Amino acid sequence: MADTQPRNEVSAQADLSLVYRKDYVPSAFLIEKTHLDFQLLDNKVTVSSRLSIVRNTASSFSQAEDLILDGESLKLISVDLNQRRLSEEEYLLKKSKLIIKQVPDRFELDVVVEIDPASNLSLEGLYLSDGSYCTQCEAEGFRRITYYLDRPDVMSSFTTRIEADKNKYPQLLSNGNKIDSGDLGDGRHWVLWEDPHKKPCYLFALVAAKLAILEDYITTMSGREVTLQIYADEKDLDKCHHAMRSLKNAMLWDEKTYGREYDLDLYMIVAVSFFNMGAMENKGLNIFNTSCVLAHPLTQSDAAFQRVEAVVAHEYFHNWSGNRVTCRDWFQLSLKEGFTVYRDACFSADLNSATVKRIEDVQFLRSAQFAEDAGPMAHPIRPDSYSEISNFYTLTIYEKGAEVIRMQNQLLGNEQFRAGTDLYFERHDGQAVTCEDFILALEHASGYDLQQFRHWYEQAGTPKLKVTEDWDSEQGVYSLTVVQSCEATPGQPDKPNFHIPLAVGFVCDGAFLEEFAQILDIKKATQRWEFKGFTGKPVPSLLRGFSAPVKLEFDYSAQDLLALIIHEVDGFSRWDAAQRYYGILLASHLSGEQLIDSSESQLMVKGLCDCFIKLLGAGWSEAQGYAEWDNDILDAAMLAEIIAIPSYGALLEPLVEIPVNPLIAFRESLQQQVAKLLKPSMMQTYVRIQKQLQRAGEYQPNANHIALRSLKNLALSYIVQLPEQLDLVALKEQFHNANNMTDQFAALASVIHSLNDECQDLAEELLAAFIDQWQGEDLVVNQWLTANASRSVEGALEKVQSLVEHKLYDKQNPNKIRALVGALCNANFPEFHREDGLAYQFLADEVLRIDQFNAQVAARMVTPLTHWKHYTQPQRSLIKSALERIESHKLSGDLNEIVHKGLL
Repeated sequence: MADTQPRNEVSAQADLSLVYRKDYVPSAFLIEKTHLDFQLLDNKVTVSSRLSIVRNTASSFSQAEDLILDGESLKLISVDLNQRRLSEEEYLLKKSKLIIKQVPDRFELDVVVEIDPASNLSLEGLYLSDGSYCTQCEAEGFRRITYYLDRPDVMSSFTTRIEADKNKYPQLLSNGNKIDSGDLGDGRHWVLWEDPHKKPCYLFALVAAKLAILEDYITTMSGREVTLQIYADEKDLDKCHHAMRSLKNAMLWDEKTYGREYDLDLYMIVAVSFFNMGAMENKGLNIFNTSCVLAHPLTQSDAAFQRVEAVVAHEYFHNWSGNRVTCRDWFQLSLKEGFTVYRDACFSADLNSATVKRIEDVQFLRSAQFAEDAGPMAHPIRPDSYSEISNFYTLTIYEKGAEVIRMQNQLLGNEQFRAGTDLYFERHDGQAVTCEDFILALEHASGYDLQQFRHWYEQAGTPKLKVTEDWDSEQGVYSLTVVQSCEATPGQPDKPNFHIPLAVGFVCDGAFLEEFAQILDIKKATQRWEFKGFTGKPVPSLLRGFSAPVKLEFDYSAQDLLALIIHEVDGFSRWDAAQRYYGILLASHLSGEQLIDSSESQLMVKGLCDCFIKLLGAGWSEAQGYAEWDNDILDAAMLAEIIAIPSYGALLEPLVEIPVNPLIAFRESLQQQVAKLLKPSMMQTYVRIQKQLQRAGEYQPNANHIALRSLKNLALSYIVQLPEQLDLVALKEQFHNANNMTDQFAALASVIHSLNDECQDLAEELLAAFIDQWQGEDLVVNQWLTANASRSVEGALEKVQSLVEHKLYDKQNPNKIRALVGALCNANFPEFHREDGLAYQFLADEVLRIDQFNAQVAARMVTPLTHWKHYTQPQRSLIKSALERIESHKLSGDLNEIVHKGLL
């Protein structure tokens, strides 16, 4: 039977075996054609593969006599070479390899194996998700299906036959186009699929299920009609319409923006509830986590609608940036992921608030990826080595990788960048290539020299730009001096200078001077620029639009930042100025120079709130006798981001050492001060927008309405800090009578996260009502779990511990684990970092439990414990102790690598 033990189980004290990029050589053999036959039976699956294999003359190992195939958790039944059954002496079977001895230059290999998907809890390879068969093969899951050359540079055409019980599994799906099907005489049926495009095995997909189908059609720019299908449980089919709209929008956008047309007759999406990631771009058959495809106004929030839209687009865009052109080896992972994240970010920005999309991306990058860059897992976007490839599906590869692509677009300009991507796709269609191939295509199409820019691919860490100013009032000359540096990271103590595009602009005399806006090329350790023509000393707006993933140091005064918030035209820079203002307050508080409750700090907070009040009054217009917010005057979603109190993650990002209790005291006091000062404006904003949306009628997930709801519900979150200013009956009415989940959950969240004790009894009441109403909706149950876990009240940890045993919690489902355990660790800073250290030990227990069946999820969950060095005592020692306890156990290879590096 199949091996159900954790993959690559090792002692925690074992040395990490590394794979090095410099050691890459092409495969000794290639697979020209792959034919797979799946027999799905009640207690097992038989997989028969026929591989047409040829020796690779381009490989330095082309003279190798033996064929070495990858395989894990497989029961070998038979091996035939050129239709002759091999004896056991003619092959060697190891735990993870099948070695066929002395093979010819060209041959057919038939292998039959048995696998046990029901016991495959790793969710890699072929497994069961709520009774449906599905696959996940990236990065190295295909070797759990059959013996194969499981590496991305071995590309083959695939034909797949699936046979199963027709009543249990009426849908038998795989990659490509359906070319034949039939019924068998014993209640079983079969379907034959053919994918005409060569692909690596990590893009293989199979689904056998009994699901409902939403179908639609689209006509491509060349006039071909493509069938679009989304498969989901019958009860969830009404939640798939937004995903279908998103798919059609993505297909049209990719044609218009990149000239890329879909290349098959059929495009399928299948929603499954057990999935380690968000979704997978398998050629023509995308398998999605339900959380990334299901959306309905009553059960999913605006944020969920936008996530579905973004993930659907991301996986579709992979059809070209990842499938038609794929990566040669896993060191090149950002070639497809960074590029595609950039593409989906641009798509989302075009369809929604571009400013808010940029703010969200930068918030995530600064709070999470910058921490990764400063931690034990720091690595370049093109790593030099890895131990477990699953651990390199990181924020650096995805998010920082996307920022690198964004910088290239800035440097080349839209027209030349598009010419470069066109050349890239034309040169390498059907190939497995490298990051260097992408850079060369941009250079050859544009004539732009990206030699120094390549350091972004080679070097880990977050560069720092220290900027100083000089003002010559007599000559009217303003100067900026920029010094770049980057701290040492594992294996890279010294780094050559980066090529950094620094976007700058200036506010002077109460106006933004558009004619001075430009991008400075930072290439040297120190550079100086002079700007002439100002009538007074300007305020520089630096790193506009977050033009590079760097840390910026500049000695802004509080008044400088208020001027940027009011007068800058770049929305990101206005938001960033507010964040820097909070940073000044925090630095003074932590140094003891000016505590947040001091009169001096209160005056600073008032100055910021006066700025907010001015902005809150600027967006109103008269429409049919009503005051209505006009997003064309001022983007309400952007304003909501500017006014919101920074998260703990955002506040601690610039800190070298994190003092937990002072940070909590700062944020809580700041939250109450801002709520009090904004009280009248928040009340007015809430009431007016609530009425405006009611006049608009039914819920609409469009950019305009999402913006209005975001500002309205931000106002609500401030109002409930002062419950005497809001009739709590009205709050309960929003919760019970909302026509959409955004408003209902916002009412719940506002009470849950209120610092006022009077709200806590109401919080218990609403939490109980929420789960009573939605216990039949799996994704809403996840929201309820997160609401409980993120609630910063005494006893929150104990509540989470009790919910682990709740009937609605599944201890093996990654979505449930992330919703409960992940929310406690990542969204409840005060409770996770309580001084008794019990939350750290709880996480250690959960990580060890999860590692017994799902190494990928365990390795991701342990991340908060790897940042122990950044905390002050007692948290530092307590976190390290929890990590050391994990280390003392027998761990999977995935978890062992993270823990080992985390303790260095």
